[in-house]
Amino acid sequence: METDGIILEQLPVMNKSLRVAFVTETYPPEVNGVANTAACFVEGMRARNHEIQLVRPRQNRADQAGEYAGLQEVLMRGLPIPNYPSLKMGLPAKQALVRMWTRHRPDVVHIVTEGPLGWSALQAALKLKIPVSSDFRTNFHAYSRHYGIGWLQKPIAAYLRKFHNRTQLTLVPTDSMRRELATRGFRNLRVVARGVDTALFTPARRSEALRAEWGAAADDLVILYVGRLAPEKNLDPVVAAYERIRSIEPRAKLVFVGDGPARDSLRARRPDAHYAGMRTGEDLAAHYASGDVFLFPSLTETFGNVTIEAMASGLAVVAYDYAAAAEYIAHGRNGVLAAFDDADDFVRLAAELVEQRANVRAFGQQARLSAEQLAWSRVVGQFESLLMNVAGAQSGPQGALTMDAVAGASGAGG
Repeated sequence: METDGIILEQLPVMNKSLRVAFVTETYPPEVNGVANTAACFVEGMRARNHEIQLVRPRQNRADQAGEYAGLQEVLMRGLPIPNYPSLKMGLPAKQALVRMWTRHRPDVVHIVTEGPLGWSALQAALKLKIPVSSDFRTNFHAYSRHYGIGWLQKPIAAYLRKFHNRTQLTLVPTDSMRRELATRGFRNLRVVARGVDTALFTPARRSEALRAEWGAAADDLVILYVGRLAPEKNLDPVVAAYERIRSIEPRAKLVFVGDGPARDSLRARRPDAHYAGMRTGEDLAAHYASGDVFLFPSLTETFGNVTIEAMASGLAVVAYDYAAAAEYIAHGRNGVLAAFDDADDFVRLAAELVEQRANVRAFGQQARLSAEQLAWSRVVGQFESLLMNVAGAQSGPQGALTMDAVAGASGAGG
């Protein structure tokens, strides 16, 4: 099964089918970790014969709601997000959702994002007494300090706590995140990891032709970063590490895959780097596999899908001891972990890895083996079991989620 470059293996099916309303403010073809992961869960649940209703903002004027086997889309109004012009923020739509879910009630509402559309879904589900679960996926309270609104950090954190504590279940991607949120007063937390598509992200996609475009010969070292080029991604350690690496490997190349508001400032600092822009699907997978060392200095991730994608692609990873890296990188075996928020340690470890060039290949091979254990089938199965528990005693048909039911809600506010 494939959707927008995401390939999922066929998954075992449970006997009881759920009607799940997924509510998210981002979804492919938008390019970000939340969108891609949400799509994998949606497609994974479809593969298990659950009936899915996908509620999301209309991404552009040409965007049309799709209706497929086991999946219906409901498009709502949205506005561009500041500093993220390619993404939309859903507008409030409580009354539209109440009308829609009154006519055809889902077994459970699962809210992926906590924006205005997510809040409307929460309010509508509570009003109708529909079981509701949620994801904690993005550290908006941490991002705020990178955009000149650090004074909003506490109010945003309070809003997120209030939001998630009104759901029966909040899913987090790592145990460290679960512990952190628990100390901040979040309740009903469960860990569901992220999977990785090891058929898409594989060392077999390494391309010498692509490396040649970057000016890298077969034996040259390619340093790779994949992700948004933005202040919250903490990119200074990437530049500093590359400068140190160049003193050891003068022919090393630096490649940035992604785009964002920090692109021009990065170009000014490192005009010799290659800026590949956004990449998706097999093209993205080839960019990963054609690198050698993956640098990921972000301190604001709830997980960091790119970490396990790089591991699956056979790259040696340098990251902070945090989020996905803390869960899946065994320091000195399949990558290296710097002390959290210690840029000097990050740069030092990157340089030491390159000095021991044989470790680059060895760590990459071990990283691939580690990533092979993160099958989506296992992750989706855990997600499915938790939603079944949230749905609780609700069983039996209550009416299919048809497009007739959503005609009055699509594009509506309220």
